[in-house]
Amino acid sequence: MTLEQTIKEILPPDRDAMAQAKKHWDSIAKPLHGLGDLEDILVKIAGIRRTPRMDLRRKCVVIMCADNGVVAEGISQSGQDVTQIITENLSNGTSTVCHMAHAAGAEVIPVDIGVASEVKGERILRRKIAYGTKNIYREPAMTRAQAERAIEVGIETAYLCKMQGYDIIATGEMGIGNTTTTAAVVAALLHAPAELVTGRGSGLTTEALAKKIHVVTQAIEQWQPDQHDPVDILSKVGGFDLCGLTGMFLGGAACGLPMIVDGVISSAAALCAARMCPTIRDYLIPSHHTAEPAGMLLEQALDIHPLIDAHMALGEGTGAVLMFGLLDAAAALYCNGNTFEESNIEAYVPLS
Repeated sequence: MTLEQTIKEILPPDRDAMAQAKKHWDSIAKPLHGLGDLEDILVKIAGIRRTPRMDLRRKCVVIMCADNGVVAEGISQSGQDVTQIITENLSNGTSTVCHMAHAAGAEVIPVDIGVASEVKGERILRRKIAYGTKNIYREPAMTRAQAERAIEVGIETAYLCKMQGYDIIATGEMGIGNTTTTAAVVAALLHAPAELVTGRGSGLTTEALAKKIHVVTQAIEQWQPDQHDPVDILSKVGGFDLCGLTGMFLGGAACGLPMIVDGVISSAAALCAARMCPTIRDYLIPSHHTAEPAGMLLEQALDIHPLIDAHMALGEGTGAVLMFGLLDAAAALYCNGNTFEESNIEAYVPLS
């Protein structure tokens, strides 16, 4: 499905299903809104899935894997070989997020959307647009056609997950150098100075951070991405992983799949999607506050309020995967909790 067709398919969440879910929460024998934000998220999920029936048993985390040519400028501790290694580890179940996903009962789906080398692994979805992006310090990251195709890969992946029967998806990424491209995308989206949105990523010295800020500043100045055109921004200073995640949020909304936002990279992609289709904001399920400086700005721009504040900066969708346990616990009460009537308890009423 094309980008334009997908956007046309996105409808507002089902308000009737949300009202029924809220009514059911209020019937359970507990203080009204006693689970706070968790209740609100399950009500949102009811609207996204267009039914008050809550079934989140089949879950997965989709990891968009891609390399970024800007690594050549020395803005990362690691080289591009690490992207290949971790992508293959995602396939064989040994990467960090795999262990966390296993604990949460979730499948891991790695997508090679732009790794700079051939990767081995039976579980990898092979959707390579190119062998990494160009170096945004020297030239635009990709063509507009490549950006659109990468977004469509994300859309198609969301629909594939729907067809395979998944109930909810966590979003993640893997790609050395992608906090640099993310900083550039956020700077362009929010018309913000590079020093305000650029962080240390997986760990940089103060000197290396200054260079990273310079690289982001120069990329924005040279290629002049259009603040009002997310595809232009992604093509000039973004990455294939960011494009794929943008498509995941669009595709998830179009086919009624709840999508959990991870950290700063996932959030930047969510904002790109929301700029293309403002209704996307009603479909976002935030997970955790990110340690990257752009995180708070993205939360404000998206009007999302992450539940987890654990100073995480790991990537791979690990923060989003942590949300599965919280949602499972809330869903267990939603589906199985005794009502006031069943408990022979007088129902609580809202107090002014």
